Amino acid sequence: MPLSLAQMRRNYTLGGLQEDAAAHDPLQMFEQWLIQARETECAPVEANSMHLATVDSQGRPHGRVLLLKGLSAEGFTFFGNYQSAKGQELDANPWAAMTFFWPGLERQVRIEGQVGRLSAQLSDEYFDSRPVASRLGAWASPQSQVLANRAALEELLAQTIRRFVDQPLQRPQHWGGYCLRPERMEFWQGRADRLHDRLDYRLQDGVWQRSRLAP
Repeated sequence: MPLSLAQMRRNYTLGGLQEDAAAHDPLQMFEQWLIQARETECAPVEANSMHLATVDSQGRPHGRVLLLKGLSAEGFTFFGNYQSAKGQELDANPWAAMTFFWPGLERQVRIEGQVGRLSAQLSDEYFDSRPVASRLGAWASPQSQVLANRAALEELLAQTIRRFVDQPLQRPQHWGGYCLRPERMEFWQGRADRLHDRLDYRLQDGVWQRSRLAP
């Protein structure tokens, strides 16, 4: 029997999102939701996984799933290869969007803003905290470039291991952190009959303004 996508649906019943229960600061609210997601989502789902959307120099959108690695008053931090497709897209257009989806809580958060690189010091600190294998991988992988086959990647890793046998494994200059500074954040809570709750925060003159959007 062929799969009928039109018949795939789920009725959301866990609860609602009212203005009097929502924080005035969306970053504070996001942190609360992330903590709840970490306690609720079942393995192997990672509560800090997110979809990151960027736009290239020709205006074409691109998306991929990454892991959020930091949250502060400045914004949302993630790491990667500056020379990758993602890095080149952010160089061409620093605006990006993040989406977090936590099905166990029937929640979604959308975030939009400008992205800038972290300082070398912050990137060094995070890189040094990673497992050795991950640090070697950052050196070995020419991210987003075409490879002949899997063996080619494994040979690059072997060369990298030999290279760092007798020298410190420091962060490569082409790898580091980014921070998305939010200007818009939307909190979505699933509700029955597709009448979902959506609270939209927009930064205006340094102050967050909140409104409710129709589902």
